[in-house]
Amino acid sequence: MKLTLKIWRQKNAAATGKIVDYQLDGVEPDMSFLEMLDVLNEQLINNGEDPVAFDHDCREGICGMCSLFINGEAHGPDRGVTTCQLHMRMFKDGDTIFIEPFRAKAFPVIKDLVVDRSSFDRIQHAGGFISVNTSGNTIDANTIPIPKHDADRAFDAATCIGCGACVATCKNSSAMLFVSAKVSQFALLPQGQVEAADRVLNMVHQMDAEGFGNCTNTGACEVECPKGISLENIARMNREYLSASLKG
Repeated sequence: MKLTLKIWRQKNAAATGKIVDYQLDGVEPDMSFLEMLDVLNEQLINNGEDPVAFDHDCREGICGMCSLFINGEAHGPDRGVTTCQLHMRMFKDGDTIFIEPFRAKAFPVIKDLVVDRSSFDRIQHAGGFISVNTSGNTIDANTIPIPKHDADRAFDAATCIGCGACVATCKNSSAMLFVSAKVSQFALLPQGQVEAADRVLNMVHQMDAEGFGNCTNTGACEVECPKGISLENIARMNREYLSASLKG
């Protein structure tokens, strides 16, 4: 395939960015999207040009690093996949592809397609932990009986990889889906009850402090989430937050 790539280029956080056009030929349908960018960068390096900076790590849909806004969609046109799992067979010969970084006040651009998502780390540091001592006196996990339905829902919430697609998709740049997933994965388990009230209060307050917007209730975040995190988690977080606030 021969493609026209319109890529956001920005030298650093202080620089003014712009869309730059590139022509790329010989793209195989079975290439991943990141492999296609690797080919482009090899071409740029051979021409003595600065390669396009983009985040990547595992390339297996696990780490959440490869967060790109492709043709107006977080992680591109496919569903239930991250950018590294997106294949070029989703595009046609002669297509024009717009590639941009995730846009949010709380995700400042570092360079080109790389954004600073350390705000997510700070939200997790605010409450994404349990104080139950699990070292030195290890016991079998099944010693604590947990209803399968609760265990399944906790596991579903824990599949969130913190990529930020929910933030990039929301017109208010809300992080409610991410935060609610991190709250839910502990809220549904007995080990997470010790600091349940402090957790939800601290994580929501940190989310607001980072500059994320309010939930729009449109559900776009769930649609674009590569792990299919449910909106039910937001409802659970709201209940947890209201309960914790009333307890004072």
